[in-house]
Amino acid sequence: MKYLISLALLVVSKNSFAAGGFTWLHGISEQLQLREHTVTFLLTSVIFIIGGLIYRLKTKSVDKSIVPDKGISYRNLVEFIGEFIYGLARNTMGSKDAKTYYPLLIFYFGFIFLNNLIGLIPGFLPPTENFNTGLALGIWIFIYYNAQGIKVQGLWGHIKHFMGPMIYMAPLIFVLEIISHAMRPLTLGLRIRGNMLGDHTVLAIFSDLVPYVVPLPFYCLGIFVCFMQAFVFTLLTMIYISMAVETHDHEEHAH
Repeated sequence: MKYLISLALLVVSKNSFAAGGFTWLHGISEQLQLREHTVTFLLTSVIFIIGGLIYRLKTKSVDKSIVPDKGISYRNLVEFIGEFIYGLARNTMGSKDAKTYYPLLIFYFGFIFLNNLIGLIPGFLPPTENFNTGLALGIWIFIYYNAQGIKVQGLWGHIKHFMGPMIYMAPLIFVLEIISHAMRPLTLGLRIRGNMLGDHTVLAIFSDLVPYVVPLPFYCLGIFVCFMQAFVFTLLTMIYISMAVETHDHEEHAH
């Protein structure tokens, strides 16, 4: 136990590595001639894939997939998160759409959460702290929900979503809606970037000023922020998809 406590104190006292200029992947990023957030993003992608394969191995047989593990385990944690996201999707989108879009939603939540969490490890900068990462994730969601809207109700039916319920106001509302939708990837990227940068900065400052035990509450706060940013991003994704695939008639549709 004393060794675990010593290790925890060492980690907490050295949290400001990244803020002070030292990062584990800096040399690799220079050798590959890539931005460091890109290299970290690739690393988290590999970790995410490995984590998925481990889960698949633990549930590869029918018996293993039905009978839950005892106590707290990796599989139980993954399934708890999965059930949480599915329940949220069902309440937000309805049962039918929740089943359809659940694979994308759980992927986005898990992947963003992992990219946020890695910033709490000394010597790593979270990829989501870089605006380009959040913008890329937002652009993909923008393309996806519009594509799904066209797929579900056709091009004209999807365009009518941008026109509002009143015909004489359609031209003005159409322009406003186009601007609003076009800003969504930007706001998603700015939101996640600002929160992750602020959280990382606060944690680094307190680790520099008062090392060891004092920064522990800020680690807990950091984990909460990582979770909430992944949660908000996923929730907004659910809302955007749900609004895009609505099948109400134009006259019934209201923004």
